Amino acid sequence: MKHSLKIGFSFGITSGIITTLGLIVGLNSGTHSKLAVIGGILTIAIADAFSDALGIHISEESENRHTAKEIWLSTISTLLSKFIFAMTFIIPVLLFNLTTAIIVSIVWGLLILGLFSFYLAREQKTKAWKVIVEHELIAIVVIVLTHFVGYWISSLFS
Repeated sequence: MKHSLKIGFSFGITSGIITTLGLIVGLNSGTHSKLAVIGGILTIAIADAFSDALGIHISEESENRHTAKEIWLSTISTLLSKFIFAMTFIIPVLLFNLTTAIIVSIVWGLLILGLFSFYLAREQKTKAWKVIVEHELIAIVVIVLTHFVGYWISSLFS
């Protein structure tokens, strides 16, 4: 995989999974509203995908080591991978009741993150379990924190 595509895809898939999981878990805990969760997913898929793509674009430009084509490949691959992976989380919300959808989403997100972490570890010739545990642990911390933040916000405003 070209370096520019790998940068964008890696960032987009990771951010798409962790940010979306954090948002939907927090919104669910705070509102228990399917509408709020769907709105959050769409917001992440659009606004955050463009924001992350611009962030990668500027980061790559600031290195002064990449051609314009490489920078745009990183930008577009970030945008598309973030958008696509964030949007996959809307499927369980549309198919199941919200509690089940959140559980399915967490399992889906951790599965994809684990598989991608395994791929990265194999490519770097490192112990896969270390990479997988590190990445999964970070995702779980985000999920737990946003769960409690959602409950806390709900208790403050209800």
